[in-house]
Amino acid sequence: MAREFQRGYKAKISDLTPGTDLYVGVQIAGPGLTFDISCFGLDANEQLSDDRYFIFFNQPKSPEESIQLLGAQAGDTESFRVTLDRIPANIHKLSFTATVDGAGQMSQVGPGYIRIVAGGEEVVRYAFNGSEFTTERAVMLGDFYLKDVWRFAAVGQGFDGGLDALLKNFGGEVAEEEPAAPQPQAAAPSFAPPAQAAAPAPAPSFGAPAAQAPPPTPQQQMHAAPTMAAPMAPLGGTVPPPAPAPVPYGQPGQPSQQPQFGQIPGQQPAAPYGQQAPAPYGQQAPAPYGQQPPGMQPPGIPQGVPQGVPQAGAGLQAALQPYKETATGQRWTPQNQQLMRVDLTMGGTPVLARQGSMVMYQGKVDFSYKGAGFAGRIVGNSTGQEMQLMRCTGRGQVFLAEDGSHLHAIELQGDGICVSAENVLAFDESLQHEVRRIEGHGIPGGALFTMQFQGTGTVVVKTHGVPVVLPVTPTTFADCNAVVAWSSASQVIISSQVRLRRNAYPGHSGETVNLQFRGAPGNFIVVQPYEV
Repeated sequence: MAREFQRGYKAKISDLTPGTDLYVGVQIAGPGLTFDISCFGLDANEQLSDDRYFIFFNQPKSPEESIQLLGAQAGDTESFRVTLDRIPANIHKLSFTATVDGAGQMSQVGPGYIRIVAGGEEVVRYAFNGSEFTTERAVMLGDFYLKDVWRFAAVGQGFDGGLDALLKNFGGEVAEEEPAAPQPQAAAPSFAPPAQAAAPAPAPSFGAPAAQAPPPTPQQQMHAAPTMAAPMAPLGGTVPPPAPAPVPYGQPGQPSQQPQFGQIPGQQPAAPYGQQAPAPYGQQAPAPYGQQPPGMQPPGIPQGVPQGVPQAGAGLQAALQPYKETATGQRWTPQNQQLMRVDLTMGGTPVLARQGSMVMYQGKVDFSYKGAGFAGRIVGNSTGQEMQLMRCTGRGQVFLAEDGSHLHAIELQGDGICVSAENVLAFDESLQHEVRRIEGHGIPGGALFTMQFQGTGTVVVKTHGVPVVLPVTPTTFADCNAVVAWSSASQVIISSQVRLRRNAYPGHSGETVNLQFRGAPGNFIVVQPYEV
């Protein structure tokens, strides 16, 4: 039975199906509307660094044919074949989008969906309708994204401006051409979703379509839009290799070098395709005012500059490029090491954040006081785990930060994590949280306390400096003031170094109370380079 996803839901592909040869079907329609349905193959910076991975009606497949456009069939307006184990290593995300071709808005569409079929069976479906949108002319429907393994996210995020603006958002360019003469309808490719009959589905194969779709009406023609082209190849004819993807908590390979300001840990600064990232301060200055580096298209006015202000040269554009807002299809997006953005239009649940942590917001957002109740205040005061929270609701984006602390979004999918309340900046209201007691002897009060988060959602943890993630072994010890978080399945034991003989004489090491962690492989702890 297919799983029904809501907006913002995510899951590992391996939890949906063991297969890697997938069929993706999109159904979308509206009175008097025609649509362009496309797939963008994006790199680690979520940019279209190779135009051969913009799959649309004029380019129906990628070079190695890991992504193929199949056309309308079996009740789907458009369909794709995706072979995950053949996708090149430089492609980290596949974003499936639908845009209105001509006049119209997404609020006019009727019920639609994006679905995944594997082995002759529909495994997941995300349904949507026009009531979820307003004046948008494009929508990002769903993503396949690589985060240690391939995953699927139901996005459902509207986008103003249509296909042109969507292509530019992913780093591409628009080239206007004369509309090509209509070509004869080609035969259906030898790949199809499962039969719609009630009989059991046959063994997985890529044969002829089980159910032929009716011929498209004039309102369903999708090949009248001007040709879209992504960036031209850079000088030299090669594509720069993508930056390595960030490593999630609990996985080996955490970056060991201190990132520069404005740079997400584990990633390189973003730069327009065909350009190099600006040199750090103290090195070669950008191009003089009014000049442009070779091979660079004339830049537009930077976002946020009022109309009527003279356009600055390429030097200013290049200097501001690393610090521009990072807009992705995810609910939580780090803007840099100290700033986190949450999109309230995704997920459908409010966000609880530390009071006063909002630095900016866009859209219609309401902030209200979130009380812990009488019992919660008593527990918080007695354990030191009280959190003064505000509730963020509405449709918009909220930017959060506090005291320049480093921020890290940790995604939970039914598992749990323990974090001290003072290290929590924000979290999804869907997460369950409670105070957890760690008993032990030889410490003031006889116990330590921490917050435990469980469920499906994201918690944003703040640290002093770049933390280190260590696997739990039988001999893993951490200072109770330096440890930030650990997997909730770990066993925590108080290890006291206090001895009568040591206290009888002046002087000791200063490391009197430590935490010892034990657990099965896969458990982890997070330690910051800082002590209270």
